[in-house]
Amino acid sequence: MQGQRIGYVRVSSFDQNPDRQLEQIEVGKVFTDKASGKDTQRPELERLLAFVREGDTVVVHSMDRLARNLDDLRRIVQGLTQRGVRMEFVKEGLTFTGEDSPMANLMLSVMGAFAEFERALIRERQREGITLAKQRGAYRGRKKALSDEQAATLRQRATAGEPKAQLAREFNISRETLYQYLRTDD
Repeated sequence: MQGQRIGYVRVSSFDQNPDRQLEQIEVGKVFTDKASGKDTQRPELERLLAFVREGDTVVVHSMDRLARNLDDLRRIVQGLTQRGVRMEFVKEGLTFTGEDSPMANLMLSVMGAFAEFERALIRERQREGITLAKQRGAYRGRKKALSDEQAATLRQRATAGEPKAQLAREFNISRETLYQYLRTDD
């Protein structure tokens, strides 16, 4: 059964050009996420997974555009191929059909492990760069969401028993940020 060719593109930031990833590749429809690869809860990826049907082919520029770790990569590829959807990775020159040989599975694991390793190296270099910038006084980190006075008020009201979701909405911060403020005293 011959289905349609569907592209998936992920860019990490809004200034990256998504068109470059699938240029000169013929696809009928493209799903584009502008999000980090470490998050598997990406809206366009979810839409793609719901959209594809048996016989379709999903085309992705490279494995690291689909997933940043080996477990997620395997889960997505196997989930699609078990439904009769082919997966093509352009940069790696690999196609997975669900009827893959042990060699194809090995290649998926090896290439996925390389993508994961590359991401770990990038994070390590980023941490080293931040440490050096801090030593030079050039890095101050992210701007705080709340002033010290607002943070103190937030802590007092949370301690008094006000609902945390209500406080997060009122202070215009996420609940995770609220909990970070509650864990720290400064």
